[in-house]
This record gives sequence, structure tokens and C-alpha cells, in this order.
Amino acid sequence: MKLTQVATGFARPTFVMGAPGDTARLFVLEKPGRIRVIKDSVLIPQAFLDVTAIVNAGANERGLLGLAFHPQYAANGRFYIYYTRVGDAAIEIAEYKVMAGMPDTADPASAKVLLTVPHPGQSNHNGGMLAFGPDGHLYIGTGDGGGGGDPFENAENKNSQLGKILRIDVDKHPQAPPGNITDGNPYVWV
Repeated sequence: MKLTQVATGFARPTFVMGAPGDTARLFVLEKPGRIRVIKDSVLIPQAFLDVTAIVNAGANERGLLGLAFHPQYAANGRFYIYYTRVGDAAIEIAEYKVMAGMPDTADPASAKVLLTVPHPGQSNHNGGMLAFGPDGHLYIGTGDGGGGGDPFENAENKNSQLGKILRIDVDKHPQAPPGNITDGNPYVWV
């Protein structure tokens, strides 16, 4: 195995990935709230998405933490981010879309918050992983709420969304009861 530096100039990168079927670009998350694009091994100067105004990145484990592209991204331009929000540092999962005819630029006005999980008290253990499963559902890895050893026992508490892997159906209408919760979930939070 050999490591090769592809690009520099990032502000606290937290994650890198490609979009489904896209072999020319890599998307790099920056903790303060930007997604940058490396296209054909060159860093594009303008951010793909800049959400620094809504991201709380003050503490070490807060910020823009996760990214997942819809399995049909090439057709629908939808992608999802995981961040801690300004104000109360709650965990939020939001959907965005790419700008029509501008594949290297997301539309900030397309934001749609799908899920908000309160994260009171501690600044650590925020989680951050997003991934689509083979079932087409979005899986969300939330942190346990902070403090060493899960002192609030959120991971063991069936009534808490902290310390869990949550599953939502992003293709269900989020306003229709019970929202975008997938069918067959043993526990549903409303």
C-alpha cells in the first residue's frame, strides 16, 4: 500500500467520500461546515456547500460530521449531512440538493431538516456517521450524549435517540405520520 497526497488546504477535514457512480470527484467535509470538492485531483476553490452559519463546531467533537449521497444521486441530486447545530448543539440530519446544471455546487435553499436529536449537557460523543444500506434506507449513527462511559445511559434507553443506529426512509414524505420512519422499526419516536 502506498499513500499519495491528492490535495491540501482543508480546514479540519472529518470525512471524505465519492458520490455513487462518480469516479472523477471526491467530497471532503470540513468540521466548521463546508463540503469541498476534489475534481480530477484538483481542489475546487468554491465550496460545494457552506453551512458554517448553522453548524456548531466549537468543541472538538462537534461540527459537520457526516455525509451520504442518495443511492439515486445521479438522477435526483439529493444528499444528506449530519451536523451539530448552532445554539443548542442538537444533532441534525438535513437533506440538500445539487444546483440544476451545476454539479459542483449544492443549493443551500434546498435544505430540509429530516431529524433533530437533542444533545444536552456534554459537548462530546456526537456520533456522525451516515450511510445508505442495501435496503435504500438512511442509517444514522448517533453518539450517546457525552461524558465518559455513557453516564446518562442513553444507549440503553429505548426512549432516547442517542447512542443508537437510527434508520429512516428518505423517500417517504416526511410530513405524513409517522414521518419518514421506515416500516418495521421496533421503536418509533415522534
